[in-house]
Amino acid sequence: MTPAVPLVLLGLVDAAFSGFRAYAGRDARIRKRRATARASLRGLATGAGLLLAPALAAALLLLATPDRSGMYDSLAAGGFGYLLPLALYATAVLLSLAAYFLLPFRASTLAMVIGLGPLTLLRPVVIAAACLGALLNGGGWPALLIGTLAGAAALAVEPAVHRRWYGDVLRP
Repeated sequence: MTPAVPLVLLGLVDAAFSGFRAYAGRDARIRKRRATARASLRGLATGAGLLLAPALAAALLLLATPDRSGMYDSLAAGGFGYLLPLALYATAVLLSLAAYFLLPFRASTLAMVIGLGPLTLLRPVVIAAACLGALLNGGGWPALLIGTLAGAAALAVEPAVHRRWYGDVLRP
């Protein structure tokens, strides 16, 4: 089994949330589902483009090495090490989202403040832990390189979407 599919899915879902976060709080309208969906799609498209960098780097590593089987095994081991911290983080985010959507108003607001807010701030730390996991799980420098590129791409989605579409929303 390869960890590539769950990693790509996590990356794309994170990109959609990043697009939403780039837009969140920028519009005073009460009904803004279309704008929220548009922001999420913008994040998804931006993230899909940025996540091509680690995919292309992995493909180049596999094509350039004389021992493709060894390189694939190294990248797969690193991918599983990268996936573990991200899966734990995604579980915490899903639990916070479930609390936000299922609890009454005050409790859901509390879930947002003590759950999703701090979890958003922890994203760089989780990505650093994932990179370390890729290295320590036997992926070596190739998995660390791909993990670092993927982490940089994931962290770049929100600022890119904000700068491209929402940077001038609050300016006079």
